[in-house]
Amino acid sequence: METSAPTLYDGLAITIRPIRPDDKDRLAAGHQLMSAETQRLRYLMPKPRLTPAELRYLTEVDGEDHVALVAVADDYPDATLGVGRFIRLQDRPDTAEFAIVVADAFQGIGLGSAIAEQLAELAVERGIRHFSATVLHENTTVRALLSRISRRLADARWSDGAGELLYELDAA
Repeated sequence: METSAPTLYDGLAITIRPIRPDDKDRLAAGHQLMSAETQRLRYLMPKPRLTPAELRYLTEVDGEDHVALVAVADDYPDATLGVGRFIRLQDRPDTAEFAIVVADAFQGIGLGSAIAEQLAELAVERGIRHFSATVLHENTTVRALLSRISRRLADARWSDGAGELLYELDAA
């Protein structure tokens, strides 16, 4: 995948590119830019830091079944501003688990949408027709984002304040 360089609503020029193994420190620094609430919404629990094993898993991806994109900017060279990924489900190869997070200072300016749109395109290119996501009920931002990049919500199962959601991608 080539990188893209959209300009966001606030004029910040960013680059969205595939994550690389050498992004471990940058990803850890970006994680520190997230509030405890943003971390909870992403991981469904408090997550003050990423372990070395988690950093390895999150940055050493195959680019086919596990695809991750990071948003970086020259103005913030040492941290990722956002990251999104999908991981193909082994038992349902036309479906991938979707996840995305954007550092607090960069929320609401189109960064999450830019990442998610590119992820959806890459998923469809790889034969993925559905994104599944585990989302807290109050995470309306991610639910709205998934609704924008998909054709429809195909299934939703709610339990204990979290939902297992299945979205049909536009090219399905």
